[in-house]
Amino acid sequence: MTNPLLDTSGLPLFDRIAPEHVAPAMDELLVAAEKALDTVTASDFPSDWKAIAQTLDVSTERLGMAWGAVSHLNSVADTPELRAAYNAALPRVTEFWTRLGSDERLYAKYKAIDAASLNTEQTQARKNALRGFVLGGAGAARRGQRALRRHPRAFAEITQKFSENTLDATDKFALYVSEDQLQGVPADVVQATRDAAQKEGKEGHRLSLKMPVYLPVMQFADSGALREQLYKAYVTRASDQAPDDAKHFDNTPLMQEILALRKKRRALGF
Repeated sequence: MTNPLLDTSGLPLFDRIAPEHVAPAMDELLVAAEKALDTVTASDFPSDWKAIAQTLDVSTERLGMAWGAVSHLNSVADTPELRAAYNAALPRVTEFWTRLGSDERLYAKYKAIDAASLNTEQTQARKNALRGFVLGGAGAARRGQRALRRHPRAFAEITQKFSENTLDATDKFALYVSEDQLQGVPADVVQATRDAAQKEGKEGHRLSLKMPVYLPVMQFADSGALREQLYKAYVTRASDQAPDDAKHFDNTPLMQEILALRKKRRALGF
């Protein structure tokens, strides 16, 4: 079976990507990227812009495209299986990008590139790359560098959990209303909410906090009371202000961890 995540010849094949494709694709692409990194950082590899780009950038671009497709699907078409596959690969992918961005050997190669050999675009790209290495921890004290490398993985895992809580809280919410409460709402939305209620064996109309429902209700519903109820539900998702049966999605502890990690990174000079 061909893995659609390994086909980077055109646009992502979103309709063919399945959770079982994630692990084998990341295995292959990470190995290839690691090999490319080892190649360009070898002592006998030239400090040449085109040579580095043709070896390393091609490989990391394939990894980035594949992981970007997985990340996008995880955001817009979340399923338990896809979420599990994404979370399993997340630490490895984050660790590679973090290490790549602070690799002292690669940093030295970029610094040694002859600036006179570059055109205007390449000169700016090299400048951005050197800045990225510094911000990633290259050249930092060894102790600080180790700390910097831990932060992106922890940050990625925490922010992913933050997103999951918000998504799950959004999915859990349902408000059932009568049709007379939807005066002013476009007919297609009224029909869609009626269909959603009937699908669950409920009377009336099922409102959710997802944009195709939430936005037109907030924009067009005549009922100010309904808009207020829906708005309060939306802005208190995944918080300690949510209803009791949704408080387990509370992101407050995660926000505190995110701020703590940012403070630690700032203390290191970043």
